[in-house]
Amino acid sequence: MMLEKNFTPAADGFYMPGEYEPHDGCIIVWPQRPGSWSFGAVAACEAVTAVIKAIAASEKVYVICGAKHFAVAQKYLAGVANVELVAMETDDSWARDIGPTFVVRDGAQGRELRGVNWRFNAWGGEVDGLYPDYEQDDAFAEKFAEHYGAALYDAVPFVLEGGSIHCDGEGTALVTEACLLSAGRNPNLSKEQIEQKLKTYLGVEKVLWIPRGIYNDETNEHVDNVCAFIRPGEVVLAWTDNEDDPQYALSKASLDALEQLTDAKGRKIIVHKLPVPAVPVCITEDEVAGFDFVEGEDMREAGERLAASYVNFYFSNDSVVVPAFGGENAVSDTLAAEILAKLCPERKVVQIPARAILTGGGNIHCITQQIPKGVCL
Repeated sequence: MMLEKNFTPAADGFYMPGEYEPHDGCIIVWPQRPGSWSFGAVAACEAVTAVIKAIAASEKVYVICGAKHFAVAQKYLAGVANVELVAMETDDSWARDIGPTFVVRDGAQGRELRGVNWRFNAWGGEVDGLYPDYEQDDAFAEKFAEHYGAALYDAVPFVLEGGSIHCDGEGTALVTEACLLSAGRNPNLSKEQIEQKLKTYLGVEKVLWIPRGIYNDETNEHVDNVCAFIRPGEVVLAWTDNEDDPQYALSKASLDALEQLTDAKGRKIIVHKLPVPAVPVCITEDEVAGFDFVEGEDMREAGERLAASYVNFYFSNDSVVVPAFGGENAVSDTLAAEILAKLCPERKVVQIPARAILTGGGNIHCITQQIPKGVCL
């Protein structure tokens, strides 16, 4: 059910919780787009299946799949407990960006759950969008909310993707200027107006703006790839000490901003540096040969640096599910796991070989959308 426009989460007392809070489940869309997943998505299906199994160990996973690939998904997921395969069409597989953003309200009947529907335009529409046809992706939030039974606030025509926001559950949102102020999102709104939209639909009191994201991130530098709350008042920030790496200037600018900021509770932000892969991850000529692009779609080129980051992890109910890139970055993979294990001692760290997801344009956080605990009323 889509709520009337004059209803908003903030006015109704709803807010976006922290991702480290308990979940009822997770949404993942099965990989199928030939322009995102090379060689028939075989490697991507294997990687996504590993992610699903890791998350399903502690929460239900709703796997969304179109008719053409439904039997394939059934085969991969046969015997995997805590998974519901849902027949629903999408244009691509980035559940974080196309799914509803869930908000909660704590009341006498317990925690209530609703969703927010944003406008999705494939990360930039006619300005710098990544593919030309995205109507099914834009419609997905409403379709899934209906399937799940959650009432939906309608923020359309405001353009936003789930990966471009991060909340601490205590009144603070984290975003990047590079993304939210990009020309392909909401060019007719000022920074102040965009901030007010976030406060209205996320139920937050304060928005922390950092300038940049991960180098060469085709989402216009989503925050979920560079900086994430691990608990209220504390974040991990993608980092490199190599001043010759183009990522250094981007991360340094964001660190400088974070060191001057306080959250909605007045706390100084504690920043933990999480190194990016020591060796830049680049797409190979063989990998590029496996894509089947359509006219108007953003095409990959051999040697192109991919936006690899360990910050793009998913908090399941009992784990931190973290990408691993292997090869020359095996040492970096281990270091990232060790840092996150120390920062999140209450969870186990599960690393998933994620190169096949990364070559598709995103990573583990990008393919997952959490559903917080709550009752749909």
